[in-house]
Formats: sequence, C-alpha cells, structure tokens
Amino acid sequence: MSVVSAVPFLRPLHMRSPGPRGRRHTLPASEFRSLSPEDAISVFEIEREAFISVSGECPLHLDEVRGFLTLCPELSLGWFEEGRLVAFIIGSLWDQERLTADALTLHKPHGTTVHIHALAVHRTFRQQGKGSILMWRYLQYLRCLPYVRRAVLMCEDFLVPFYQKSGFKVQGPSKITVGPLTFIEMLYPVRGHAFMRRNSGC
Repeated sequence: MSVVSAVPFLRPLHMRSPGPRGRRHTLPASEFRSLSPEDAISVFEIEREAFISVSGECPLHLDEVRGFLTLCPELSLGWFEEGRLVAFIIGSLWDQERLTADALTLHKPHGTTVHIHALAVHRTFRQQGKGSILMWRYLQYLRCLPYVRRAVLMCEDFLVPFYQKSGFKVQGPSKITVGPLTFIEMLYPVRGHAFMRRNSGC
C-alpha cells in the first residue's frame, strides 16, 4: 500500500532560510518523515535505552525494527532535529479486534488496524512534550490513510494517562504478557473522521 506522497503532517515544521543567493547547505531544523531500514540502528538505540531503563524489555529487537521498516515504512514516523533522530513511532497493520502474541511480530497487509509497537524519545529530548506532539502528528497522518480504521497499542499501567491525553480509550487488560510484565490495551478510533480528512489536505 502506498501512501500519499506529500501530506501536510509529514512536512518539516520549519526550515532554515537559505542565503539570499546560494543554496541551503544546512539540514532542516525540525523535520517529520517516515523511517526507512537505514534508520533502524538509530531507532533501536533510542528504543533500547528508553525501554530497558524502565521495564527491562524492548518491544522490538533490531531485526524486527528492520522488518517493519521494510514491510510498512509508511506506518512509521520519525522526528529529526538537524538530521538526527530524536523520537519515533513504529506501527504495522493488524486484522483482528484485539491484539494477540502474533501482533508483536507480524504485519498484516490487508488489516485495517494500526498496531503501534513503540513510541520513544531520545533521553536528551525528554520532558519537552515531544512524545505527545509526535503522537498527535501520527494520528493526524493516519486519518489520511483511507484503509485505516483504528489504532491500538498496549502499555503498562503508568502510561495509560499519557495515551488517554492523546485520545486513546482503555479496552481492558491485554492478553499478551512479556515475562512478568502485563499490559493494558488501548484503542483510538480513526474511522469517522471523514470531515477532518476532507479538510486536512489529504
């Protein structure tokens, strides 16, 4: 599935102005774009530090990051500052109402549910609201994809208020456990936002 090549939510927030005559030689000060397999190592380094320091587990291993960025890069979003990845979201498609263990590693191309595997912010950029901003932009972007009906994720209890602020609703305990860790499954309804799609430049 291809994504619209130029949607407003993936445009840079702002660009440095070039000199009056010459070309711009600097990177965008702040830019949002889909990730590629070449970004996998940067993604994994941020993810590993963010999740292992909190729960001791990574949602995605490096080969899984590469896999999703190969199969469905359009369902990822990276935030870059001066060309450096500072925050990211990785998603894939799922085809059932609730998540099962298979959802952790599979991409279902004909699914209509986006499973958000991970959101992480580089340690030097935390406590700046970047996670909330990135999630907001990602959810706006999903509204531009006509095949997406809902977004789901699973998180630990202490993260529930964060995702509720982004509009996710608690679905109940997840059937998935990872070692001693248990999770809450949360849902964001993307379907029903036709008015916003019509007026968002999608």
